[in-house]
Amino acid sequence: MAQAVSDEATHPLDPLTPDEFRSAAAAVRAAHDLGAGMMFETITLEEPGKAELAAPRPCPRIAFVCAFDRTDGRVFEARVDLRANRVLAWTPRPGVRPRILFDDILLVGRVARADPRFLEALARRGITDVERVQVDPWSAGNYGLPDEEGRRLSHTFCWLRSSADDNAYAHPIEGLCAVIDLDRAEVLRVDDYGVAPVPMGDRNYAAKFRDSFRADIKALDITQPEGPSFTVTGHEVRWQKWRFRVGFNAREGLTLHAITYEDQGRLRPVMHRAALSEMVVPYAHPGGGHFRKNAFDVGEYGFGVLANSLTLGCDCLGAIRYFDAWLNDSKGDPYRIENAICLHEEDHGILWKHTDLFTGKVEVRRARRLVISSISTIGNYEYGLFWYFHQDGSIHFEVKATGIMNTAALMPGEQPRFGTMVAPGVYAQLHQHVFNMRLDLDVDGTANRVVELDTVALPMGAENPHGNAFMVQERVLARESEAQRMADFATCRSWRIESMTARNEMGAPTAYRLLARDVLPTFSHPQAMVTRRAAFMTRHLWVTAFDAEELFAAGRYPNQSAGGDGLPAYVAADRPLDGQDLVIWHSFGLHHIPRPEDFPVQPVITCGFTLHPDGFFDENPALDVPPSRSTTSCCAG
Repeated sequence: MAQAVSDEATHPLDPLTPDEFRSAAAAVRAAHDLGAGMMFETITLEEPGKAELAAPRPCPRIAFVCAFDRTDGRVFEARVDLRANRVLAWTPRPGVRPRILFDDILLVGRVARADPRFLEALARRGITDVERVQVDPWSAGNYGLPDEEGRRLSHTFCWLRSSADDNAYAHPIEGLCAVIDLDRAEVLRVDDYGVAPVPMGDRNYAAKFRDSFRADIKALDITQPEGPSFTVTGHEVRWQKWRFRVGFNAREGLTLHAITYEDQGRLRPVMHRAALSEMVVPYAHPGGGHFRKNAFDVGEYGFGVLANSLTLGCDCLGAIRYFDAWLNDSKGDPYRIENAICLHEEDHGILWKHTDLFTGKVEVRRARRLVISSISTIGNYEYGLFWYFHQDGSIHFEVKATGIMNTAALMPGEQPRFGTMVAPGVYAQLHQHVFNMRLDLDVDGTANRVVELDTVALPMGAENPHGNAFMVQERVLARESEAQRMADFATCRSWRIESMTARNEMGAPTAYRLLARDVLPTFSHPQAMVTRRAAFMTRHLWVTAFDAEELFAAGRYPNQSAGGDGLPAYVAADRPLDGQDLVIWHSFGLHHIPRPEDFPVQPVITCGFTLHPDGFFDENPALDVPPSRSTTSCCAG
């Protein structure tokens, strides 16, 4: 079963409808027409605040719009009242650069392949069939180069296809980088770092290139003859005791809202909003143009814009419910990504079990989890965002990374110091994928605090005569200056987000605990431009006082930024946190030392984190999960 939900908005948090995209663009054009060069970077819902959502009167329906004039680079933000069809605010944003649009991605190759300097550089490498050259657009960053000042740019790397279906990443054209002015649709300059041989070995992965397949794989069918256990009404999902709303936008892609858990008839808030705030992919090679490889895939490109249309039996398996996504193109017109979000449930092994050794009786329950996911293709990589809701009240988030590693070739005499040879002549560089998740937790209400938990061993002595004692030390993170923290595996550090108003039956604050699974050190120098622009990656945990304008860990406009935006700016006021409405920002990721086994297409690797209830319930909340009907005799003694 696969079914998509309606595109009509029925709730204040529902994404914009096609008509609302059209209305917002028309209202902005009518009030502030920028002429033929007017481009719409973003049209998205300005989500109503918590007080507005709780009020008895209808919420306003407001669109946030970012528009720019590509003839002169001016950027503006607008707020549009969708019910009144009028612009409420029009704000210039001097000095910022909009993200790279889908139009730009298509533009870059055409512009580069038409430039005589680029063609000459190809000819020096013996390449005359320019249509075989794949030109990948990369965000340019900000390196203080005088000729790049004031321009909206893309930096490029190139590969060569031997045929239309060939894996171009097996054939890197090393040393050739064009710098494209996106607004003027021209090559600013061609950086040629020297000629290297183009590897031309066959490293194709598609089915059409396989001579044979494994013959020992039998059918594995997942069926739910009675249908799934979840229900979907508009964008609201109900499953077991969980309720939440599904959102989607061009930048963050999949978003979740109003996450609650029904506990003995009470609907208890857990989290108001959750979304991938930003990510950066810093590469290790210091030269040959590769130093510019540090893409901010959320803020510079957009996870939503590059989301896949998911396919039943391939991306999703089982009884599936799909959500379509509506976004705007550069002219403000709406377009649909069909099946952008997949919702299903799956078996997840044992939920809990105990065998009474004295009576021989066995109690065991099988677990299932609810999965909501979206997959985006950003250049050579695919990133799957997977949220898992569990019957015991836990929430787990996971990024699944696959696709093709970004490749290069070695210059004559060069050694692979900064990566791994993954095929003859083909080099994949050391890199990291650093994600930052923004979690607006409201654990039993908006008044929360964060407590850091460290497990420490007691010294040998009167309190610990046998040397076996260890305990948990707690520290309240009372201000933003104190709440910029690193994980510490030596102390099994975790963070508990506590309610200031609710208590469990033991008298302790109800809470959820953040367990860091996949945290990374930062290897870029503190003064490196990527570190200054992606300061979020230098801490594993940031906590801020809630501000509706503070949505993005690297700021609203990271494209070609000079750094200092986002979290460093948010925490500069050093606001108090104890008992406030808080936002948790968690940085985690993948440290990728490439392997030959990662090429020509990379098996999925994962990273993520877990939110466990910690005193949120008085006992195991999954005691009421019934025994499996197919094996009741062994599930319940």
